[in-house]
Amino acid sequence: MTSQKRLDGKTALITGANSGIGASCVKLFSAQGANIIATDIDRMNFNNEIIQIQSDVTKSDEAKKLINDILIRFKSIDILVNSAGVTSRNAIPDTNNDEEIWDRVMEVNVKGIFIISKYVIEVMKTQKQGSIINLASIMGVVGYPETLGTPLNPYPPSKGAVIQLTKTLANHVAQYGIRVNAICPGFIETNMTKSLTKNQSTKKIIEGLHPMGRMGKAEEVANAALFLASDESSFITGSNLLVDGGYTAK
Repeated sequence: MTSQKRLDGKTALITGANSGIGASCVKLFSAQGANIIATDIDRMNFNNEIIQIQSDVTKSDEAKKLINDILIRFKSIDILVNSAGVTSRNAIPDTNNDEEIWDRVMEVNVKGIFIISKYVIEVMKTQKQGSIINLASIMGVVGYPETLGTPLNPYPPSKGAVIQLTKTLANHVAQYGIRVNAICPGFIETNMTKSLTKNQSTKKIIEGLHPMGRMGKAEEVANAALFLASDESSFITGSNLLVDGGYTAK
């Protein structure tokens, strides 16, 4: 007799799935029985059990087609993980134009969630259930460290917007049985933070900002997302779950 997995029979759409937290969510949710649709602007390389669709979350026509393709195959979308995101360091690699970088960070981190969520919510309304998980950041809660960047860094305000969007959405769609929550990771060991941590002195500074004395792992954030995706969190919506090694507790 096999025990039931936590996401058995559920269909999950995960954006930003090519690396980092998104990729960890793909692997963990799949292991827990979910049907996975992984999407990213870049090509992915998961096993054949994972449906992989290259798509840009900032393009409304691509998002609409993505949702329609999912419904043809699975008839429902039970979970949405909005993990697609960029920082000012990787938003537009070939430019130093601060206004262009600002616009791109806001476009991906905020507008991308708006566009995908808009279409998924319409599906979830007809189902009378669903869980949306938005990847925000502790930088949406506290100020960006002076030692790591400019005060006009667009990343913190973009993640603050994600937290507010999460709360507003949660308030409006709860009547349809849809839950919307955010996760705010601390500094996580992913490709997004490699440019910061390749310098050992900078890495030590970052580690020291966390009372646990280390950076987090993508798998640890995926575990939090699994909880919010599962029925175990059935009375949680509009929350902002901190996965930060104590960073914001100081």
